[in-house]
Parts: sequence; structure tokens; C-alpha cells
Amino acid sequence: MSSVTVRIGEIKQPRGGYVKPSEFEIIKLDDGVILNPDENIHGTITGMAVDYLTRFAMGENAADAFAISVHGAAIAEKLGVGGSLEVAEELLKGIRGLDDESIINACKLVTFDAWRRNPAGAMMGKGYNDINPDKDTIQNIHTFVNRSITFWEKYGPIVRDGFTFEPADADKEEYERMREMHTSNFGGYTATVDSGDGDYLTKDTLWDFKVTKSKPAAKHTLQLLMYWIMGQHSGQEIYKGITKLGIFNPRLNIVYLLDISKVSGDIIKEVEENVICY
Repeated sequence: MSSVTVRIGEIKQPRGGYVKPSEFEIIKLDDGVILNPDENIHGTITGMAVDYLTRFAMGENAADAFAISVHGAAIAEKLGVGGSLEVAEELLKGIRGLDDESIINACKLVTFDAWRRNPAGAMMGKGYNDINPDKDTIQNIHTFVNRSITFWEKYGPIVRDGFTFEPADADKEEYERMREMHTSNFGGYTATVDSGDGDYLTKDTLWDFKVTKSKPAAKHTLQLLMYWIMGQHSGQEIYKGITKLGIFNPRLNIVYLLDISKVSGDIIKEVEENVICY
């Protein structure tokens, strides 16, 4: 009963990882912008804020772009953290563009994501009141979003964002019931890995955004492979044409790409059976 990212932390990968980061093609982009060296919020918060703000800046309405955060606030409310949903809705109203106030509100709002992804961890983690990005951090986030928009002008168009792995004919209510039961396979999900949602799909590539200061690690490349496998098991038509795995890091302004054909069938089978547990 784990999310994709939690499950990755529970297992031991072979030396170098199931999917070696060194196998990815590296494509460097350059906008001439020098980032501020220090930020005062955790990279996970920055990453989610950049992801959702990019979707919003590219035309998605705020409610859809930050849907996971608002849903997380509803779960927090249900679990006894009174006022969470009201706070989330007010923060959402304060996201109007890429101005400083909107970026601050976005950073605060995404703290509620944890309640959907890992409620037990959310109880111990920092809340929206603890997140107050300073000027340098805000400026960097603004740059990350602009770089992401430029990236999509070259590698898009996006065909789906915030993708999940329920069966092709399932609805969201069925998915939420499955997550509560934790008993069986449900499309790409299993009793072992019962939650997880990816960033973006283009026509032939499954993309993940990272804003880490270092190059991709084995945990990041395994996450991509798990998403691809879960997509195939979901039966959804949209995953059948996905032939590449990609990572874009707007902090480093680097694209990483790998053709699925370079991942051996034995590795795919092992991840299916021993990591996701079909």
C-alpha cells in the first residue's frame, strides 16, 4: 500500500539501478539566465509549484492545475485538520499569474499534496504556514516556469498532464474506492503500489519534471519506468504509443531522453513482478 515514490524507497535496486541514468541522452538548453544560489524552501515544494504553475501559465485553469493540492486539503480536513479546505481554496484564488504573490500562494498550496500522496508523512511535515519563499527563491521559480514553457515549445504539445493509471473505463470514484480498499489490482495499480500520478505525456514520450541540483538518480529513472509499465497495464489507449522516457530539469536546463527499447525485457519483468507486484 504505497505510492510509486514511497515504493521506490522500500526496495533495493541492483547496482546502478534498474534503469541506469547514464543511458539517457543529454540535451543542454541555454537561456543565459544565472540563477540565485540560495533558496529557502525544500526542492520538493519548488518542484510541485513549478509543475502546476507551468500548467496554469500554459492555459490550464488554476483549479485543474492544482487539483491534487485541493484534493489533499480535503483529505486533511477529513482527517481532522480543520479549515484545510477553506485555506486551500483561498490560496487557489490568489494564484493569478507569475507575480510574486501568485508564486507564494502556489508554494503554500502544494504543501497539501502530501495529504493525498502520504497522509502519515503529511502529519509530520511542514504545513502551508511554514512555507514563505524569499525574493531569491521566487525569482528562481519564475525562471523555472519560463524555462518549462520554452521547453514545451520545442518538445510539446502536451497530450495529457497529471496522468494516472486506472482502467480505461474507470471513473474517479472507482479509483478512490480502490485506494481505500487496497486489496487488488486496478488497471495499472496493485495492492502494493496503489497510487501515483505522473507529470506529462506527449505523443510518444512520458515526461517527468525535476528541479534537483544534481543529475537524475536511479530512483528517478525507476519512477519513469514504473509509470510506463503501469500505463501499459492500465489498458488506456494513450499509453500504447509511448516509446520514450524523458526528464526535464528546469534548474539545470537539461533534457534527458531514453528509448524504451533500450530497457531489457528481463528488467521490465522484474519491476513488474518484484516492485509493482502484479
